[in-house]
Amino acid sequence: MHNVKTKSVSLNEVVVNDKYYKNAFQKELEYLDSLDIDRLLAGFREVKGLEAKAEVYPGWENTEIKGHTLGHYLAAISQAYASTNNPKLRRDIDYIVDELAHSQLDSGYLFASGEYLFDNVENSKPAWVPWYTMHKILEGIILAYEVTGNMKAYDVMNKLADWVYKRSSGWDEQLNLLVLKVEYGGMNDCLYDVYSHTGKKEHLIAAHKFDEIELFKEIYEGRDILCDLHANTTIPKFVGAMKRYMVVDDCEEFYLIAAQNFWDMVVNNHTYITGGNSEWEHFGKPNILDAERTNCNCETCNTYNMLKLSKGLYQITGEKKYLDFYDNTLTNAILSSQNPETGMTMYFQPMATGYFKVYSTPYDKFWCCTGTGMENFTKLNDAIYYIANKSNKYEVTIGRYVSSELTLEDMSLKIKMEANYPENEKSNITILEVGDKNDFVLKLRIPDWSLSHDIIDVGGSKEGITWKDGFVYIEREWSKGDVINITWKMALSYESLQDNPQAIAFKYGPVVLSASLGAEDMEVSNTGVDVTIPTRNMDIKDYLLIQGMTVEEWLDNIENHLVRKGDSLEFYLKNTDEDKNLVFRPHFRQYKERYGIYFNIFDKDSKDYQLYLKEKEMKRQLELATVDLLPVGNDQYELQHQVEGEKTFATTRNGYKCRIANPGGYFSYKMKVKAHKENEILIMLAKEGQSVDYEIYVDDNLIMENTTIGGWPPKVYEERILIPKDLVGDKENVTLRFVNKSSTVDFKLYGQLRMVSGTGVKSMNNM
Repeated sequence: MHNVKTKSVSLNEVVVNDKYYKNAFQKELEYLDSLDIDRLLAGFREVKGLEAKAEVYPGWENTEIKGHTLGHYLAAISQAYASTNNPKLRRDIDYIVDELAHSQLDSGYLFASGEYLFDNVENSKPAWVPWYTMHKILEGIILAYEVTGNMKAYDVMNKLADWVYKRSSGWDEQLNLLVLKVEYGGMNDCLYDVYSHTGKKEHLIAAHKFDEIELFKEIYEGRDILCDLHANTTIPKFVGAMKRYMVVDDCEEFYLIAAQNFWDMVVNNHTYITGGNSEWEHFGKPNILDAERTNCNCETCNTYNMLKLSKGLYQITGEKKYLDFYDNTLTNAILSSQNPETGMTMYFQPMATGYFKVYSTPYDKFWCCTGTGMENFTKLNDAIYYIANKSNKYEVTIGRYVSSELTLEDMSLKIKMEANYPENEKSNITILEVGDKNDFVLKLRIPDWSLSHDIIDVGGSKEGITWKDGFVYIEREWSKGDVINITWKMALSYESLQDNPQAIAFKYGPVVLSASLGAEDMEVSNTGVDVTIPTRNMDIKDYLLIQGMTVEEWLDNIENHLVRKGDSLEFYLKNTDEDKNLVFRPHFRQYKERYGIYFNIFDKDSKDYQLYLKEKEMKRQLELATVDLLPVGNDQYELQHQVEGEKTFATTRNGYKCRIANPGGYFSYKMKVKAHKENEILIMLAKEGQSVDYEIYVDDNLIMENTTIGGWPPKVYEERILIPKDLVGDKENVTLRFVNKSSTVDFKLYGQLRMVSGTGVKSMNNM
């Protein structure tokens, strides 16, 4: 690639020996092997008019998004084949490619559903993310070609990219912008990959169609406009901007700077201690994180894509911060997302204290995060080692400290790394084989969590060792048997959240710690389209009261107040009201119990503590009164609520996701209600210039005629609408229809649509 200074070594050049990693990889392989490939291929054959060889899987694979799992699966087994050279995996790859080639239409179209979904997007009709699904399919085909060199995969990839070009070349600017309003995954990213292989200008033009230039400009200019943007829609857009810079010769630095600024915004303003981000799949306001800690934080797909972005930015820039983020996030979010006994993976990773990890089930969920989970755990040997050729001298970089072996054929080099963090702060690297190119530079990342960086030697010698920009450089002529001895000193540390300095989380060296909170009543619930989430039907204490000193004194001497038990990785509290109750352990190993990462830490007599208790009770009352909750404009949650409408689309305005009804248009949702009770609808509207006349119907009964507040500047506000008891009767659901009665102005519904039952509950929706 044109602008890549440092190359990540190939998966087939690295073998991981770490026991935890090996188990995670093996569990993923077992799961992949248990799936019936013909069931994943069923939809593709049906679109071609061929008889399916097996029944399509249920869950997401039997919806408008079907086919996405096949793309992830093909990518995952391609990565696994690169790592293992297992002949069965190669046969499976070739079989899938043959079936896809057989299912591809003469036009190049290859999909598990008809082309009508793409028509719906272009005609402002509801459609569940067909371009997102297309990205996953195309990405799997690209990886299959790159790993195996299968020319049939190349042909399928080439023809499918031709179809994308033909379709997108018919978009004028207005239609192009309309298409980009519906989640399209990393279509720009994968099309730049296709172009890097085919060199066809048509594929480059098609990739440009998915570059969202106005968004890039905002971020390039340093404006954090991420609030209420769908995170896993947005992150791949910037992966695509970065890929454009990587692939296209003489590409403007605009795309790189936009990607760098975006990374900085997400990591510095929107990210929790684990490396995860978002609440209910959306970014919030900058530095507002404590207020958005729930059971629906940190979609794992976001993390998958942030790691792709971080790896690429390191390869371009060489800046250590990208490696630090990758290492922290891989350990504390990706490893944390898998059940080490079953291999199943998580959708959301709750940051609110008292919830627990919920994993997919193998043959019926097929969430987006199930798919990225397949990929995450078949490339655990990725991004450990990097290589660069600088001034005709090789530079081998250690990006992560994981027990592994690296073999570089063109250097006749083989090295072995032995590391076991956080159990042991000592590690070593041994030169097992080295050829004539033996004067290479070994470059060691100094971890951001390490207390010191000078405890390094080569067989007892410090000759040729220097430090620069967060790295240790060792330059010498290497010999077989040389051993590099490394000690990265680990210690306890803590981080707080910007919007609540009392909300504290702990780390020991590289690992986030969480407290075990028991396994009582671990009942699950559903949200979105069959996404399983944890419940918390009990009051779980999420704060610590400091005893005998101030909070500041307690934190300043954290190593004396969160004490390690012997050589174990268990840590106990001292000088708090929970000394005998809470035990903290590495979070990625907690998977059977409720947990707490963040705890509010107070002096018991402080005003902050009293205010905290009051706000907590208000939130609890609202949650208890909530019958149904819909994040407006979020595709899968709207589908779950049976969205219908005309002249309507979802977008982002005033820092919120919203659904718009154009003049004369409408949209409707089916919402749960409490039978034989009065119910209230809590809606969010906005003062934003000209007022809008609108109506609200409940099952075709008009219950409100109203006008939004006019004026400026914009401000989102809440309205509460009573649904009389006699309209509800014995119903469990009603259909809410919002009608725009204006002839010139759009009607917009913002944020969250909430149905509550009960009186006296003060809304928490007001911002």
